[in-house]
Amino acid sequence: MKKPKIITICNRKGGTGKTSVAINLAAYLSRLGHKVLLIDLDPQSNATSGLGVDNRRSGIYEVLSGDASFQEIIMAARGNLWLAPASENLAGAEVEIVGRENRESILRKSINSFIEKQEIDIDFILIDTAPSLSLITINSLVAADQILIPVQTEYFALEGLTQLCKTIDLVKEGLQPNLSILGAVLTMYDGRNKLSSEIWQELYRHFPYYIFRTVIPRNVRLAEAPSYGQSVLEYAPRSRGAKAFHRLAKEFLALSLNNKINHA
Repeated sequence: MKKPKIITICNRKGGTGKTSVAINLAAYLSRLGHKVLLIDLDPQSNATSGLGVDNRRSGIYEVLSGDASFQEIIMAARGNLWLAPASENLAGAEVEIVGRENRESILRKSINSFIEKQEIDIDFILIDTAPSLSLITINSLVAADQILIPVQTEYFALEGLTQLCKTIDLVKEGLQPNLSILGAVLTMYDGRNKLSSEIWQELYRHFPYYIFRTVIPRNVRLAEAPSYGQSVLEYAPRSRGAKAFHRLAKEFLALSLNNKINHA
């Protein structure tokens, strides 16, 4: 059975549209015929609730704590999309695993075990992370093949990006030598706003990796969709936000499947 590509969606800064990218990219990849597992690794469990799933059920916390396997907690969300939900207990997972051996590799080991035993021929595993560089987030980097970085087109957008890249370099050196940056995607873009254009130009100037040509606009329908437990594909498929994510999924596939990988 083929090994799925594992993509961690990460930015240490909050409010970048990270979970929106995770949910909607997963939804459109599945719509385009690919089997996708979305792992919610954020204690806020927004990806879980954003797909209409109760965050009180067993989830990724039980996997990290060793009380369950992925096979036991993943659920069919819709179509070709499966979810490993975050439970209310995930916030305490870091304290519990801090003293364990190979603590940075717990998630990778669990995912590898799932891949070996899986009955579903998954194409992509997307991991949504918390806006921090916690031990749990480090686990997501060690488990990943590639990193996708959402960048908000606002004043402090580039804040922390350099430090994130340094962290990725450290993970590459000590824990996951094959880790690479797939690229950055601009979110909450407003073409009428001069600042958005300036941030875009700054990102091209200072970020030496791939910048997705597709930008995700500010869009009311896109912002509303999670409150209904739906992706924008389901909630407002003709909206500007939906069309942007459709384009992003196609660009993602062209980049990822052609192995045009930009190494950190």
